[in-house]
Amino acid sequence: MSMEILDDLDSQRRLDPNGMLDTIRELPQQCRQAWKAGQEFELPRDYTQIDRIVILGMGGSAIAGDMFRSLLQRESAVPVFNVRQYDLPPFVGDRALVIASSFSGNTEETLSAFEQALATKAKKLAITCGGKLLATARANGVPVFTYQFRGEPRAALGWSLMPLLAVAQRLGLMQGVARDVEEALAVMEEIQEQIGEGVSAATNPAKQVTRRLHSKLPVIYGAGFLTEVAHRWKTQLNESAKVWSFYEELPEADHNAIIGYELPAEIVRTTAVVFLDSDLIHPRVKLRYEFTQRMLEKAGLDVMTVRSRGHSALAQTLSAVLFGDYVSYYLAMLNGIDPTPTTVIDNLKAWLAQQP
Repeated sequence: MSMEILDDLDSQRRLDPNGMLDTIRELPQQCRQAWKAGQEFELPRDYTQIDRIVILGMGGSAIAGDMFRSLLQRESAVPVFNVRQYDLPPFVGDRALVIASSFSGNTEETLSAFEQALATKAKKLAITCGGKLLATARANGVPVFTYQFRGEPRAALGWSLMPLLAVAQRLGLMQGVARDVEEALAVMEEIQEQIGEGVSAATNPAKQVTRRLHSKLPVIYGAGFLTEVAHRWKTQLNESAKVWSFYEELPEADHNAIIGYELPAEIVRTTAVVFLDSDLIHPRVKLRYEFTQRMLEKAGLDVMTVRSRGHSALAQTLSAVLFGDYVSYYLAMLNGIDPTPTTVIDNLKAWLAQQP
């Protein structure tokens, strides 16, 4: 597909009949609505008596839990464990808060672990649009945060993340969340004026990153709380642009991945690397960013940097998420494909449903 499609809105509409672009554009508004609903959600008083949080989820629902963990650990001693498995960890006791998050309410891994949680004395919470999770939670007296969203699970990030932040605030685990949410919303709305579909590729940084990623293997680097944003970029590129993509975490990558940059030569020539950067990253890790980028460029890879916006970690997280979501959409346009369907995943679920 010609690069001109990045500025050809009519052609984009034809390639995007299900409106993925609309859901990306509406993410700030979605976060605002979800935050308001989260603040109004009531929890039993004894839910303050916890020593750990266990979040059950897969795919688009799980990534919100990852981001929540990264944000909470900056200021709270209560650890968060993200479970992407059928089985509940054995350390879930009566002082754990188990949160089952499933967009459809029918995610089999999440349902399996949640049903095991029902046999424990842990506090429990469900976040879902409906399905078996809603029915099971209500039948067992478990509080449920419900919402309605027309779109793909990965596009409902606000509805998965904001209730978690609201819960953390209500339990006294995070401070100043409302202030950070307002900043994050303002920053997202501001950068949309620079990276939105109506902004020409000549001046649009998201479209410029997309051009350099086109026909390449994207590898996304992050550190600290931006590690899970790099993870989000990777999965969005997989699901929306339909391409292979990977992510790396610093400083860990400097203890292994950095050794292998030069081989295989065929891969080096067709790989592009994006560093997600922030002024909140540890200064020693910033030095590692500089050295690692030099090593990648020396090996012959195309290396670029995307800097998050805002003062708070939440604002920087969501601004970088929004940037990546636009990139994944623009890359789908360059690939000439509808960004919405995830046919292989649907086929897998149908096949699993037929198995004993």
